[in-house]
Amino acid sequence: MSVISTPAQPESTAQRPSGVVVDDRRVTVDGITAQYLEAGTGPTVLLLHGHEHSASSWRWVIPALARTHRVLALSLPGHGNTAQARAYTPGSDTTPFVAEFLHTLGVGPLHVVGHSAGGALAVRLALTDPARIQTLVLVDSAGLGREVHPLLAVDTLPLVGELAILLSRLPGGNLGRTMMSTAMLFARPWRAPADFLTEQHDRGRRPGQLEASTAMARALFDATGQRQILLDQLPAITAPALVVWGACDYVLPAHQAHTAVHLLPHGRLALLPNCGHLPHVEHPERFAAMLSNWLTEHHAPSSNSSPGPLTLVDSSEGSTTATTESSTV
Repeated sequence: MSVISTPAQPESTAQRPSGVVVDDRRVTVDGITAQYLEAGTGPTVLLLHGHEHSASSWRWVIPALARTHRVLALSLPGHGNTAQARAYTPGSDTTPFVAEFLHTLGVGPLHVVGHSAGGALAVRLALTDPARIQTLVLVDSAGLGREVHPLLAVDTLPLVGELAILLSRLPGGNLGRTMMSTAMLFARPWRAPADFLTEQHDRGRRPGQLEASTAMARALFDATGQRQILLDQLPAITAPALVVWGACDYVLPAHQAHTAVHLLPHGRLALLPNCGHLPHVEHPERFAAMLSNWLTEHHAPSSNSSPGPLTLVDSSEGSTTATTESSTV
């Protein structure tokens, strides 16, 4: 196989205020040009984004994680600047693509962090190649229950999705779509970063983007909720697992996190107060600190014992509270 891995043009290499350089790279995997962000050195952490997002959705936490780890944030097929491919149509299992990406870069054992639909992908990766996974982190993950926000379910109905696309193309319609999406994703929409809002707005204006998003939504959801439920497979995951959830997630309710953590042999639950579906965007400092603590605790690959209490910082109250939410062995 011919593999090319090169940095993007110099202007796409970002020098962050923290002094951490985040490189926007391209690599060819089975004929697909894939985009990924890379920063730092040390044990590898792979970040997998959710529906309608890309590698850039992690940019608020990459610099902090890169102080101690090599961070790889991959844009999945059809997302960000990764090309679409017939082999990976909306809703198809992209686990082989991610596995080949890791093989192409020569990545060995690693920590995997998956958000929303990326969380379901991370679960599949842990099931198909358990020896590779040092720890698993599921962030407001899909696949852990049927219930979703009603608007997501309604949008999958025949003609409803097409009507939503039509309305989005009317004057002011795309802005309205962005605002509605923000209200659904954030516990406190006014905390949404300006860059995030701009990116969401610009994405909705790309030719074919709304149609692709609707097709993906219909692959993930139907009128009754999520199509694919992975709860019965969680007991087979032997790696230490951290389930992170926004306590005010309107997209996927927090009770799904409680259900999942009790099924994981080495699971721990961390709920973030005053937080919605995007902890790494709405509360990046809290999220990065919590994830860094987790990675430090599980630095040794053999560390698969039942984890102890996790300390969370509630930035809204300025206090620190220790939680022992759920830990099953």
